[in-house]
Amino acid sequence: MNKNFYAEFEKQIEDVSKLSKRPKLLLQACCCPCSSHCLEVLEGYFDISVYFYNPNIDEKQEYEKRLEELKRFTREADFALDVKVIEGDYEPELFYEMAKGRENLPERGERCYDCYKLRLRKTAEYARDRGYDYFSTTLSISPYKNAEWLNEIGMELERKMRETSGRAEDVKSPIFLFSDFKKKNGYKRSIELSEEYGLYRQDYCGCVFSKRDRDLKKSQNL
Repeated sequence: MNKNFYAEFEKQIEDVSKLSKRPKLLLQACCCPCSSHCLEVLEGYFDISVYFYNPNIDEKQEYEKRLEELKRFTREADFALDVKVIEGDYEPELFYEMAKGRENLPERGERCYDCYKLRLRKTAEYARDRGYDYFSTTLSISPYKNAEWLNEIGMELERKMRETSGRAEDVKSPIFLFSDFKKKNGYKRSIELSEEYGLYRQDYCGCVFSKRDRDLKKSQNL
């Protein structure tokens, strides 16, 4: 797929800016640092709820640390004061079921693709069931995440929900908001905001496989 997702995002924002009322956006978030710049960009256009759904995070302590940091940020950052934080179910068993048989695959491969899909599918379903106008994710701000995959999954989820809603009058189908938030120095800005607010910045994605690779690299550099 050869598509400029940030340009598509800007077109969507232009359309949203013409509306008399801010639409409701459900934004899946992996952590606070990745959320920071995304919220800064989006807050003027949407009524935002951040959906913290991350079954990939291997330890409950790590999960709760990231969640609490996100809550703290939305209490302290002026542009995030109206943002609602929604805690999704912590379901690591779903992640391990998805990853079964692929434990030794390298990072950024098919296991990661299906992890994106797992998190985005739950986000899309939550958005649909609770009447959100849009859904998206903060994941694309990371240079280690594949924005093409994320947008491909989001578009497919939107398409499938639209087909379903066409057969049920009481079901509203949310629109996928394109995302490639690393563009225009987005990742750099997230680092600046992390320093400004003293945010906890983890050095692995959250899953046990990413932690394994991180620890291996650390041991090799000793």
